[in-house]
Amino acid sequence: MLQIKSAETQAELQGILDLQWENHLHVLSDSEKNEQGFVTVRHSMEQLQLMNSIARHIIAKEREKVVGYILAMTKASKDLVPILIPMFTQFDRLNYQGKRVSDFDYLVVGQICVGKNHRGQGLFDRMYAAYREAFSGTYSFAITEIAKSNTRSLSAHQRVGFEVIHEFKDDLFDWAIVAWDWF
Repeated sequence: MLQIKSAETQAELQGILDLQWENHLHVLSDSEKNEQGFVTVRHSMEQLQLMNSIARHIIAKEREKVVGYILAMTKASKDLVPILIPMFTQFDRLNYQGKRVSDFDYLVVGQICVGKNHRGQGLFDRMYAAYREAFSGTYSFAITEIAKSNTRSLSAHQRVGFEVIHEFKDDLFDWAIVAWDWF
C-alpha cells in the first residue's frame, strides 16, 4: 500500500538520499535523462535533517521504501545547501504578482523525484496535492527552478499548476523558474 506523508525518521531521510542518487544526472544515461528526467543536486543527511526540522519533506512510501519525495525549503533554510544560495538570490530579485518575491512568504521546492517503478501512476500529482495541503496555509506559493532540458519535469510541473515566471542561463543549463500560486 502506498502512503504519502511527511518525512519523520532517519530511515525515511535515508530513503530520500537513496532515491536521489538513483536519479541523479551523473548516474543516468543521456537517454534516461531525456526520457525520464533527473535531479541535479545531492544533499547530505545533515542538510536533509536540518531542512526537515524547518519544513517537513513530503514522501511517498510503499511498505517501508521511499518511492517518491518533494523537498521543502524556506527562507530559513536558504544557507543550508550552499549550491542553492544563488537560486534563492535569483528568486528574491524577481517580481511575481506585481511584488518582489522576497516580499512573500514562499516555499521552495528543493527537489521532487518519483522512483522509476512508480512513474506514470499519478504519484507526482498526489504528492504535490499533499505538499499544497501541508503548506498552503503558511506560504503564498511554491517556487523552484527546473533545467529546461528536463522536459518531463517541466511539463509535469505545468500540469499541476506551476507557471514559468522567468528564464535564465548559467554555466550548466538553461533554467525555467516556475511558481505555483496557492491563492
